[in-house]
Amino acid sequence: MTTGRTTPAPRPTAGALLLVEVSTTRPRSVDISDYARQMTAHCPYLAPSLRAGLTTWTVYRADGSAEAVQAELFHAGAQAAEWLRPVLNRPHGILRCENIVLVGEVPGTRHRDLLAWPHWVLKNLYGPVGVMFGKFYAGEEEVTAAGHRIPAAPASFLPVRAAVRRRDPQFLRATPDLAAALAAADDDGRDVFEHIPTEWTEIRTWARHLLPPAKPSPSSSDRPASPPRSSS
Repeated sequence: MTTGRTTPAPRPTAGALLLVEVSTTRPRSVDISDYARQMTAHCPYLAPSLRAGLTTWTVYRADGSAEAVQAELFHAGAQAAEWLRPVLNRPHGILRCENIVLVGEVPGTRHRDLLAWPHWVLKNLYGPVGVMFGKFYAGEEEVTAAGHRIPAAPASFLPVRAAVRRRDPQFLRATPDLAAALAAADDDGRDVFEHIPTEWTEIRTWARHLLPPAKPSPSSSDRPASPPRSSS
């Protein structure tokens, strides 16, 4: 059970994301309603969450360099996770979901590349305390592990929600250590930032050691430059 609150690391790049809407059930800047209804067919918790008004959306617009936007997405995710931690064990906590939406463009950088590293770091930091992070990219149709097609999202976003320990580890087959940590997750109130650096460039460097070994290839044996892809 959570006994304290973590203060996320300092935010030296504040301003790289412009806040458009905060924690609303019906964002006006992004038409998400039809997509959310379609997604209820793929998540048993989403329909009751929508009915109860427990799925919320915070919308940000990119307004900086790629690295600065990544840093701010990371801090926005940490803020959302820390807001959720105290309420996940309360009634209906399993239905709460805060979605961090990214709109706008960074020239020369895809949303996929902007979200990948923040998502990787956040799910490693918060998986052991029972908070699950996902990622969806605007206009990209997803396919589940069972082969079911998921509709393309109207905007890129990171969903932040309570981990479902009996089903979420299946989304992490490429990272068995993380899957095991999520399956055994328990929020003991720890400060997840206690043993990691505070600057985004250093946080990214720290997170590289969590990557699974790169698969051998004829051209290179280097570790991947980006985190592994997964359906979550």
